[in-house]
Amino acid sequence: MLMFAQYRFLYLLLLIPVFLVVYGVLRAMRKRRLRKFGDEALVEALMPSWSGSKGWVKMILFCLGFLFFVIGLARPQIGAKLSEHKTRGAEIVICLDVSNSMLAEDYSPNRLERAKLSISRLTDKLKDDRIGLILFAGTSFVQLPITTDYVSAKMFLGSIDTGSVPVQGTAIGDAIITAIRSFSAQSEKSRVIVVISDGENHEDDAVAAAKEAAENGIRVYTIGVGSAEGQPIPFEGGLMKDKNGEIVVTKLDEDTLRRIAKAGGGAYIHAGNDEFGLNPIIEDVQKMEDEEFGSLVFEEYDEQYMYFFAIALVLWVVELLIGERRPRRKWFDR
Repeated sequence: MLMFAQYRFLYLLLLIPVFLVVYGVLRAMRKRRLRKFGDEALVEALMPSWSGSKGWVKMILFCLGFLFFVIGLARPQIGAKLSEHKTRGAEIVICLDVSNSMLAEDYSPNRLERAKLSISRLTDKLKDDRIGLILFAGTSFVQLPITTDYVSAKMFLGSIDTGSVPVQGTAIGDAIITAIRSFSAQSEKSRVIVVISDGENHEDDAVAAAKEAAENGIRVYTIGVGSAEGQPIPFEGGLMKDKNGEIVVTKLDEDTLRRIAKAGGGAYIHAGNDEFGLNPIIEDVQKMEDEEFGSLVFEEYDEQYMYFFAIALVLWVVELLIGERRPRRKWFDR
Protein backbone atom coordinates (compact mmCIF):
# COMPACT_ATOMS: atom_id res chain seq x y z
CA MET A 1 0.00 0.00 0.00
CA LEU A 2 1.46 3.33 -1.12
CA MET A 3 1.00 6.33 1.17
CA PHE A 4 2.43 9.87 1.28
CA ALA A 5 3.96 11.23 4.48
CA GLN A 6 3.83 14.84 3.17
CA TYR A 7 0.84 14.64 0.83
CA ARG A 8 0.29 18.45 0.81
CA PHE A 9 3.19 18.82 -1.63
CA LEU A 10 1.05 17.03 -4.23
CA TYR A 11 -0.90 20.27 -4.70
CA LEU A 12 2.17 21.56 -6.56
CA LEU A 13 1.19 19.27 -9.43
CA LEU A 14 -1.47 21.85 -10.30
CA LEU A 15 1.39 24.00 -11.64
CA ILE A 16 2.09 21.59 -14.54
CA PRO A 17 -0.86 22.72 -16.72
CA VAL A 18 0.10 26.31 -15.86
CA PHE A 19 3.64 25.70 -17.19
CA LEU A 20 2.26 24.25 -20.43
CA VAL A 21 -0.21 27.09 -20.98
CA VAL A 22 2.40 29.79 -20.29
CA TYR A 23 4.90 28.12 -22.63
CA GLY A 24 2.23 27.87 -25.35
CA VAL A 25 1.42 31.57 -24.98
CA LEU A 26 5.11 32.55 -25.18
CA ARG A 27 5.50 30.45 -28.36
CA ALA A 28 2.50 32.16 -29.92
CA MET A 29 3.89 35.61 -29.03
CA ARG A 30 7.25 34.67 -30.59
CA LYS A 31 5.56 33.64 -33.81
CA ARG A 32 3.68 36.93 -33.89
CA ARG A 33 6.92 38.89 -33.56
CA LEU A 34 8.55 36.88 -36.38
CA ARG A 35 5.67 37.68 -38.71
CA LYS A 36 6.62 41.36 -38.47
CA PHE A 37 9.86 40.59 -40.33
CA GLY A 38 8.04 39.33 -43.43
CA ASP A 39 6.46 36.22 -44.91
CA GLU A 40 6.36 33.37 -42.35
CA ALA A 41 7.63 30.74 -44.80
CA LEU A 42 10.51 33.03 -45.87
CA VAL A 43 11.51 33.72 -42.26
CA GLU A 44 11.56 29.98 -41.49
CA ALA A 45 13.73 29.41 -44.54
CA LEU A 46 16.20 31.96 -43.19
CA MET A 47 16.40 29.93 -39.92
CA PRO A 48 16.86 26.34 -41.17
CA SER A 49 18.53 25.17 -37.94
CA TRP A 50 15.67 26.19 -35.61
CA SER A 51 13.28 23.40 -34.56
CA GLY A 52 9.84 24.22 -33.18
CA SER A 53 9.06 20.66 -32.09
CA LYS A 54 12.16 20.41 -29.89
CA GLY A 55 10.87 23.23 -27.73
CA TRP A 56 7.80 21.20 -26.87
CA VAL A 57 9.90 18.09 -26.25
CA LYS A 58 12.04 20.06 -23.79
CA MET A 59 8.93 21.44 -22.08
CA ILE A 60 7.33 18.00 -21.73
CA LEU A 61 10.56 16.58 -20.27
CA PHE A 62 10.70 19.46 -17.79
CA CYS A 63 7.09 18.86 -16.71
CA LEU A 64 7.68 15.12 -16.32
CA GLY A 65 10.75 15.86 -14.21
CA PHE A 66 8.70 18.27 -12.11
CA LEU A 67 6.01 15.59 -11.68
CA PHE A 68 8.47 13.05 -10.27
CA PHE A 69 10.20 15.71 -8.16
CA VAL A 70 6.91 16.69 -6.47
CA ILE A 71 6.01 13.06 -5.82
CA GLY A 72 9.42 12.70 -4.19
CA LEU A 73 8.76 15.75 -2.00
CA ALA A 74 5.52 14.13 -0.84
CA ARG A 75 7.62 11.21 0.51
CA PRO A 76 5.92 8.12 -0.90
CA GLN A 77 6.13 5.16 1.49
CA ILE A 78 5.28 1.48 1.36
CA GLY A 79 4.26 -0.42 4.49
CA ALA A 80 6.99 -3.00 4.79
CA LYS A 81 5.24 -5.43 7.14
CA LEU A 82 2.60 -5.99 9.75
CA SER A 83 3.98 -5.93 13.28
CA GLU A 84 2.34 -6.92 16.52
CA HIS A 85 2.13 -4.00 18.92
CA LYS A 86 1.82 -5.00 22.58
CA THR A 87 0.66 -2.85 25.50
CA ARG A 88 -0.13 -3.49 29.15
CA GLY A 89 -3.13 -2.05 30.96
CA ALA A 90 -6.77 -2.55 31.90
CA GLU A 91 -10.04 -2.45 29.99
CA ILE A 92 -12.64 0.08 31.08
CA VAL A 93 -16.18 0.22 29.67
CA ILE A 94 -18.18 3.32 30.58
CA CYS A 95 -21.98 3.04 30.50
CA LEU A 96 -23.38 6.56 30.13
CA ASP A 97 -27.03 7.34 30.85
CA VAL A 98 -28.49 9.57 28.09
CA SER A 99 -32.10 9.60 29.22
CA ASN A 100 -33.99 12.91 29.42
CA SER A 101 -33.43 13.14 33.18
CA MET A 102 -29.73 13.73 32.47
CA LEU A 103 -30.68 17.19 31.17
CA ALA A 104 -31.38 18.40 34.72
CA GLU A 105 -29.22 21.38 35.60
CA ASP A 106 -28.04 20.53 39.11
CA TYR A 107 -24.58 20.44 37.47
CA SER A 108 -23.20 23.06 35.11
CA PRO A 109 -24.36 23.13 32.35
CA ASN A 110 -26.34 19.90 32.98
CA ARG A 111 -25.79 16.34 34.17
CA LEU A 112 -25.02 14.87 30.74
CA GLU A 113 -22.58 17.55 29.61
CA ARG A 114 -20.78 17.40 32.96
CA ALA A 115 -20.42 13.62 32.60
CA LYS A 116 -19.09 13.97 29.04
CA LEU A 117 -16.51 16.52 30.21
CA SER A 118 -15.31 14.17 32.96
CA ILE A 119 -14.96 11.25 30.51
CA SER A 120 -12.98 13.49 28.16
CA ARG A 121 -10.63 14.47 30.98
CA LEU A 122 -10.30 10.81 31.91
CA THR A 123 -8.99 9.93 28.44
CA ASP A 124 -6.24 12.54 28.90
CA LYS A 125 -4.94 10.58 31.89
CA LEU A 126 -5.01 7.13 30.30
CA LYS A 127 -1.87 5.72 28.71
CA ASP A 128 -2.07 2.08 27.68
CA ASP A 129 -5.49 1.24 29.14
CA ARG A 130 -8.28 0.48 26.71
CA ILE A 131 -11.62 2.25 26.90
CA GLY A 132 -15.08 1.57 25.51
CA LEU A 133 -18.32 3.56 25.64
CA ILE A 134 -21.91 2.34 25.88
CA LEU A 135 -24.93 4.64 25.75
CA PHE A 136 -28.20 3.68 27.37
CA ALA A 137 -31.65 4.94 28.16
CA GLY A 138 -34.56 2.52 27.60
CA THR A 139 -32.12 0.28 25.73
CA SER A 140 -28.35 0.27 25.18
CA PHE A 141 -25.81 0.03 22.38
CA VAL A 142 -22.04 0.21 21.92
CA GLN A 143 -21.06 3.72 20.89
CA LEU A 144 -17.30 3.04 20.93
CA PRO A 145 -15.79 -0.48 20.96
CA ILE A 146 -12.83 -1.19 23.25
CA THR A 147 -9.86 0.84 21.96
CA THR A 148 -6.73 2.80 22.86
CA ASP A 149 -7.68 5.46 20.31
CA TYR A 150 -8.45 8.23 22.79
CA VAL A 151 -8.82 10.82 20.02
CA SER A 152 -11.74 8.87 18.55
CA ALA A 153 -13.23 8.52 22.02
CA LYS A 154 -13.30 12.30 22.37
CA MET A 155 -14.82 12.70 18.92
CA PHE A 156 -17.65 10.30 19.77
CA LEU A 157 -18.32 12.17 23.02
CA GLY A 158 -18.96 15.38 21.14
CA SER A 159 -21.91 13.89 19.21
CA ILE A 160 -23.73 12.40 22.23
CA ASP A 161 -27.05 13.83 23.38
CA THR A 162 -30.35 12.58 24.79
CA GLY A 163 -31.50 11.72 21.26
CA SER A 164 -28.66 9.22 20.79
CA VAL A 165 -30.95 6.47 22.16
CA PRO A 166 -34.51 6.83 20.82
CA VAL A 167 -36.15 4.70 23.53
CA GLN A 168 -36.48 6.58 26.82
CA GLY A 169 -36.04 4.94 30.22
CA THR A 170 -33.12 3.82 32.39
CA ALA A 171 -32.19 0.24 31.52
CA ILE A 172 -29.02 -0.04 33.64
CA GLY A 173 -29.12 -3.85 33.65
CA ASP A 174 -29.24 -4.00 29.85
CA ALA A 175 -26.28 -1.61 29.69
CA ILE A 176 -24.23 -3.82 32.06
CA ILE A 177 -25.01 -6.95 30.02
CA THR A 178 -23.97 -5.11 26.83
CA ALA A 179 -20.75 -4.05 28.56
CA ILE A 180 -19.95 -7.63 29.64
CA ARG A 181 -20.14 -8.71 25.99
CA SER A 182 -17.98 -5.77 24.86
CA PHE A 183 -14.70 -6.79 26.50
CA SER A 184 -12.05 -8.25 24.23
CA ALA A 185 -11.19 -11.93 24.26
CA GLN A 186 -7.67 -11.03 25.39
CA SER A 187 -8.93 -9.57 28.67
CA GLU A 188 -9.47 -11.83 31.67
CA LYS A 189 -8.48 -9.96 34.85
CA SER A 190 -8.37 -6.17 34.75
CA ARG A 191 -11.89 -5.41 33.54
CA VAL A 192 -14.06 -2.61 34.90
CA ILE A 193 -17.56 -1.31 34.14
CA VAL A 194 -18.40 2.26 35.17
CA VAL A 195 -22.09 3.18 35.19
CA ILE A 196 -22.81 6.93 35.15
CA SER A 197 -26.49 7.57 35.87
CA ASP A 198 -29.03 9.19 38.18
CA GLY A 199 -30.42 5.67 38.76
CA GLU A 200 -33.99 6.87 38.41
CA ASN A 201 -36.78 4.82 36.82
CA HIS A 202 -34.60 1.75 36.25
CA GLU A 203 -36.58 -0.79 34.29
CA ASP A 204 -34.73 -4.10 34.73
CA ASP A 205 -32.78 -6.12 37.27
CA ALA A 206 -29.54 -4.19 37.29
CA VAL A 207 -28.39 -5.86 40.52
CA ALA A 208 -28.60 -9.32 38.90
CA ALA A 209 -26.66 -8.00 35.88
CA ALA A 210 -23.95 -6.64 38.21
CA LYS A 211 -23.72 -10.04 39.94
CA GLU A 212 -23.24 -11.70 36.56
CA ALA A 213 -20.42 -9.26 35.81
CA ALA A 214 -18.73 -10.05 39.15
CA GLU A 215 -18.99 -13.78 38.43
CA ASN A 216 -17.06 -13.12 35.22
CA GLY A 217 -14.31 -11.27 37.09
CA ILE A 218 -15.55 -7.79 36.14
CA ARG A 219 -15.88 -5.02 38.72
CA VAL A 220 -18.88 -2.70 38.47
CA TYR A 221 -18.59 0.87 39.74
CA THR A 222 -21.47 3.34 39.80
CA ILE A 223 -21.35 7.14 39.76
CA GLY A 224 -24.50 8.88 40.93
CA VAL A 225 -25.35 12.07 39.06
CA GLY A 226 -27.88 14.44 40.60
CA SER A 227 -29.26 15.39 43.99
CA ALA A 228 -31.72 13.86 46.43
CA GLU A 229 -33.83 17.04 46.33
CA GLY A 230 -34.20 16.73 42.58
CA GLN A 231 -34.38 19.17 39.68
CA PRO A 232 -36.90 19.82 36.88
CA ILE A 233 -35.98 18.72 33.35
CA PRO A 234 -35.64 21.40 30.64
CA PHE A 235 -37.66 20.34 27.62
CA GLU A 236 -38.52 22.15 24.35
CA GLY A 237 -37.97 25.63 25.77
CA GLY A 238 -39.83 24.94 29.00
CA LEU A 239 -39.95 22.24 31.67
CA MET A 240 -40.98 18.63 31.18
CA LYS A 241 -44.44 17.78 32.51
CA ASP A 242 -46.22 14.50 33.15
CA LYS A 243 -49.61 13.49 31.69
CA ASN A 244 -51.35 15.36 34.51
CA GLY A 245 -49.57 18.60 33.63
CA GLU A 246 -47.32 18.48 36.69
CA ILE A 247 -43.65 19.47 36.37
CA VAL A 248 -41.42 16.37 36.40
CA VAL A 249 -38.67 16.49 39.05
CA THR A 250 -35.82 14.01 38.66
CA LYS A 251 -34.09 12.78 41.82
CA LEU A 252 -30.93 10.77 42.36
CA ASP A 253 -31.64 7.15 43.39
CA GLU A 254 -28.52 6.45 45.44
CA ASP A 255 -29.91 3.28 47.03
CA THR A 256 -30.20 1.49 43.68
CA LEU A 257 -26.75 2.58 42.53
CA ARG A 258 -25.20 1.43 45.82
CA ARG A 259 -26.78 -2.01 45.51
CA ILE A 260 -25.56 -2.34 41.92
CA ALA A 261 -21.99 -1.43 42.93
CA LYS A 262 -22.05 -3.81 45.90
CA ALA A 263 -23.29 -6.70 43.74
CA GLY A 264 -20.60 -5.93 41.16
CA GLY A 265 -17.74 -5.89 43.68
CA GLY A 266 -17.02 -2.23 43.04
CA ALA A 267 -17.97 1.00 44.80
CA TYR A 268 -20.55 3.77 44.59
CA ILE A 269 -19.43 7.41 44.24
CA HIS A 270 -21.63 10.49 44.32
CA ALA A 271 -20.47 12.86 41.60
CA GLY A 272 -19.58 16.34 42.79
CA ASN A 273 -19.09 19.52 40.79
CA ASP A 274 -15.33 19.51 41.43
CA GLU A 275 -14.59 15.78 41.63
CA PHE A 276 -16.99 13.88 39.40
CA GLY A 277 -15.89 10.47 40.67
CA LEU A 278 -13.85 8.98 37.84
CA ASN A 279 -10.45 9.72 39.39
CA PRO A 280 -10.92 7.47 42.45
CA ILE A 281 -12.05 4.67 40.13
CA ILE A 282 -8.95 5.08 37.94
CA GLU A 283 -6.78 4.92 41.07
CA ASP A 284 -8.38 1.54 41.88
CA VAL A 285 -7.87 0.38 38.28
CA GLN A 286 -4.17 1.27 38.40
CA LYS A 287 -3.77 -1.04 41.39
CA MET A 288 -5.05 -3.98 39.37
CA GLU A 289 -2.75 -6.38 37.60
CA ASP A 290 -2.05 -5.09 34.11
CA GLU A 291 -2.81 -7.38 31.20
CA GLU A 292 -0.92 -7.60 27.94
CA PHE A 293 -2.84 -6.73 24.79
CA GLY A 294 -1.64 -7.32 21.24
CA SER A 295 -2.73 -5.68 18.00
CA LEU A 296 -1.45 -5.81 14.43
CA VAL A 297 -0.25 -2.50 13.00
CA PHE A 298 1.72 -1.41 9.91
CA GLU A 299 5.25 -0.47 10.89
CA GLU A 300 8.67 0.15 9.31
CA TYR A 301 7.53 2.13 6.28
CA ASP A 302 9.93 1.87 3.37
CA GLU A 303 10.79 5.32 1.94
CA GLN A 304 10.56 5.60 -1.88
CA TYR A 305 11.29 9.32 -2.43
CA MET A 306 14.90 8.83 -3.61
CA TYR A 307 13.78 6.87 -6.70
CA PHE A 308 11.45 9.67 -7.78
CA PHE A 309 14.17 12.30 -7.25
CA ALA A 310 16.55 10.20 -9.38
CA ILE A 311 14.03 9.95 -12.25
CA ALA A 312 13.40 13.71 -12.04
CA LEU A 313 17.14 14.43 -12.19
CA VAL A 314 17.61 12.21 -15.28
CA LEU A 315 14.69 13.86 -17.08
CA TRP A 316 16.00 17.36 -16.33
CA VAL A 317 19.56 16.47 -17.48
CA VAL A 318 18.15 15.10 -20.76
CA GLU A 319 16.08 18.26 -21.14
CA LEU A 320 19.19 20.43 -20.72
CA LEU A 321 21.14 18.40 -23.27
CA ILE A 322 18.50 18.82 -25.95
CA GLY A 323 18.94 22.07 -27.88
CA GLU A 324 16.28 23.86 -29.91
CA ARG A 325 18.27 23.60 -33.15
CA ARG A 326 18.12 20.83 -35.72
CA PRO A 327 21.31 18.77 -36.03
CA ARG A 328 23.48 20.04 -38.89
CA ARG A 329 24.58 16.57 -39.97
CA LYS A 330 22.08 14.08 -41.28
CA TRP A 331 23.42 10.75 -40.15
CA PHE A 332 21.74 8.68 -42.84
CA ASP A 333 22.76 10.87 -45.80
CA ARG A 334 25.47 9.53 -48.14
